[in-house]
Amino acid sequence: QVQLVESGGGSAEPGGSLRLSCTANFTLDYYAIGWFRQAPGKEREGVACISGSGVTTYAGPVKGRFIVSRDNAKNTAYLQMNSLLREDTAVYYCAAEVNLGSLESPMCLDAQAQASRVPTADYWGRGTQVTVSS
Repeated sequence: QVQLVESGGGSAEPGGSLRLSCTANFTLDYYAIGWFRQAPGKEREGVACISGSGVTTYAGPVKGRFIVSRDNAKNTAYLQMNSLLREDTAVYYCAAEVNLGSLESPMCLDAQAQASRVPTADYWGRGTQVTVSS
């Protein structure tokens, strides 16, 4: 059974940092990995994405604060979240989309545009809660 599992969520104070991980039980080499979040009462929105070739994209609200990366040897992607704001509080999900070679990732375009619908994602994790409060 294909699985994506998020971890690393928790509580942080404003200005603090957290690092989320997204680990797959399959080879991630040919997948783009996107990070999305859903705050209470709001639609899911894109946050950041890394293509199969390593190109990164970010939604406006997190640009300059969050960093997405991947370690294919560990079948894991990461979201380093710095300078956290209260409005970053949400359940964070990772998603995987088949993305071969240097092809542009439709999912990464959706993440950058903070899209709520991501029709090209092939797999989703169950999410991890991030709470930013003082």
